[in-house]
Amino acid sequence: MNITLDAKNQKGAQADCRVIVAFNRKKTTKKGKKEVTESVLVTSGWTTEQKESFESLKSNENFKGEAGSSFRFYDADGTPVYAIGLGEKSKANAESLRRAIAGSFKAASSEKAKSVSYDIDQLNVVKGIEKAITIVTETLGMCHYVFNKHKPSVKSSSIADVFLAFNGKKATVKMEKALQHGINSSESINYCRDLVNEAPNILHSEEYSKRIQEDVKATFKGKGVKVKVLNKAQMKKEKMNLFLSVNAGSGYEPQLVHLTYTPKKVTKNTKHIALVGKGITFDTGGYSLKPSSAISGMKFDMGGSATLYGAFRSAVLNDCPNKVTCILALTDNAVSSFATFPDSIVKARNGKTVEILNTDAEGRLILADSLDYAGDLKPDTIINAATLTGACLVALGTEVCALMGNDNKLKQALLKTAKGQDEYMWELPIIDEWRNDMKSDIADLKNIGSSRFAGTAKAAAFLENFIQDGIKWAHLDIAGVCDSQKHLPYCPSKGGSGVIVRTVADYLHNA
Repeated sequence: MNITLDAKNQKGAQADCRVIVAFNRKKTTKKGKKEVTESVLVTSGWTTEQKESFESLKSNENFKGEAGSSFRFYDADGTPVYAIGLGEKSKANAESLRRAIAGSFKAASSEKAKSVSYDIDQLNVVKGIEKAITIVTETLGMCHYVFNKHKPSVKSSSIADVFLAFNGKKATVKMEKALQHGINSSESINYCRDLVNEAPNILHSEEYSKRIQEDVKATFKGKGVKVKVLNKAQMKKEKMNLFLSVNAGSGYEPQLVHLTYTPKKVTKNTKHIALVGKGITFDTGGYSLKPSSAISGMKFDMGGSATLYGAFRSAVLNDCPNKVTCILALTDNAVSSFATFPDSIVKARNGKTVEILNTDAEGRLILADSLDYAGDLKPDTIINAATLTGACLVALGTEVCALMGNDNKLKQALLKTAKGQDEYMWELPIIDEWRNDMKSDIADLKNIGSSRFAGTAKAAAFLENFIQDGIKWAHLDIAGVCDSQKHLPYCPSKGGSGVIVRTVADYLHNA
């Protein structure tokens, strides 16, 4: 799908479908002794012909431009027009814009339209035409996504061209940059979704690593990105024994993919942020085998790595001003005669011994060694992401990302960034009682707590032991939000969502 800026609606005038915006305002009138407040439709951005066509329809009285509503009619030349409601203009925001765009895209797709025109001037409800362009472009890209690699009969939208019409004589450099920003963001979100949706017999650790390396070569030319991969032998030299204990039952080599981005201009104020993502390509639970009701869908257990690579990809393509390291810890958690037994004791890369009481608490093991590895690079900040605990869904449901960490300013910055991107994030505490509960009687640590309560935060309390002194750290548990966000109209109802990519990418820009 091609999205282009369209000065004076030159191309959009010939589009198969047009999308326009309707607002409303509250009007209070007296009816007898009572004052009655009602919604009144505002069509100030419509052409005279569109107003006349709309007003000629008896059913128009039901459309008041409320947020989330829409109305279909025909323009004077017979072209279908979708009026999307955004409610009171003063209350319209980025998320209401995303949802309205998603609704209009689905409606235009149902018309089998090949081209659609949007009036970007009308859609500017976010204090800046450039920001509106980015949001609209990003949303359209997310809506166009479909995972049909293994089922080609499932077709993507018929829409091939989108024109963002505006009144100016030509697009400014800032407008073009905003357009490309939205394209880069949506393509990176969709790349994340592709990784999450891929079948685990195809996307094992070695294939996953290969795809990342190929994407780096194809995508980041001239962007200052370097990649190296640690295999099993190299990880043994690094003494990443916790990581290797998870991989012990696998038929595939573990892979630690280490990506580094350095901006063209580096100053004393340039921050270095490390991302560490859990990439369990399939999680059987190991010898602590998952029940059959829980094992289906465990291909999603690499969602943390896919999310952080998507954020890294988006930030780099949009010329992030900060240095970024992205570490993807890739393996499956399989069962074989070589797999790690429960009750095993393994020494971590940082020298601490861990009693592995439950082999299904494996994500924290590969993260532990990877976090210590990242610490050697001396970043200012480490952010890790993982589909780490089922307890996260119990605590926060399937719509909210859990946040924990060791630095209040960092946590507040991430919460603010998530709110700015309209993604749900909530902080959970790490308290000393839970830190103490992760101590073992016969080793330094154990990998599960004494009870199932506070499982999400206890996992974070475990990870905290592998953060080197002086490094700010945040842990994102994305177990709930990684897939099937059907409440968001710009996300697939099933499969990888790409949620939290926008938040992390935006943080990387503004840290």
